[in-house]
Amino acid sequence: MTSVDVELGLTAVAAMLSPTTLTFSVLALVLSERPRRTGVWFFIGAFGLTLMIGVVAAFVLGNAAASSDNSSEPPTWVAIVDVVAGVLLLVYVARALRRPRDPRRTADAIKRMSKISSSPLVAIVGAGAALANPGGFIPIALKDISQLNPSAGGYIALWVAFALVSLLPLLAALIALGVSRDWTVSRLQASRGWLERNARTLAAAIILLLAAALLRDGIVALTS
Repeated sequence: MTSVDVELGLTAVAAMLSPTTLTFSVLALVLSERPRRTGVWFFIGAFGLTLMIGVVAAFVLGNAAASSDNSSEPPTWVAIVDVVAGVLLLVYVARALRRPRDPRRTADAIKRMSKISSSPLVAIVGAGAALANPGGFIPIALKDISQLNPSAGGYIALWVAFALVSLLPLLAALIALGVSRDWTVSRLQASRGWLERNARTLAAAIILLLAAALLRDGIVALTS
């Protein structure tokens, strides 16, 4: 396992534990009278947008970030991106942890998802695409996969894996809904309070690990 593999894994986990993605995914299910319908289309929106980005990148970016044949280090621009991304993640975590929890944001999210859950399918798909995609972790994952020097097909396969991991909590909830709707909804309802208290701290820990990995790889490449 290379350092790039570690970066990609941490990026996928950080995207999966994003408080925004987790919160809106849970709300999409617990606020809907038909949670499985809402959740499936919410997932399709998020997964579909993420997949399209990866397919385009497989042919546009490809293996541009991979090391050359006569060097084990990535191109200089990749090392610079690593350092900049690592610093930006550190700044993001510092600001997020210093900002007090705002009950109004939770109330706004509940109000927003209450409207979406009873909306037409196209609105639910659009909400999933806008609210549950990996967001700022997408550029890092695109770079990481490119560094692995894959073929176009290999790039898409790795991107599908990344997209599924980033949406794993929502996917798991949908599977559980298919097995036992009432039990799953009650568990999701109970998890809302835990998410409000702990999701930000848990995500911050993973992001700090990712930032450290990016900074380490970038600095090593620039000083080699």
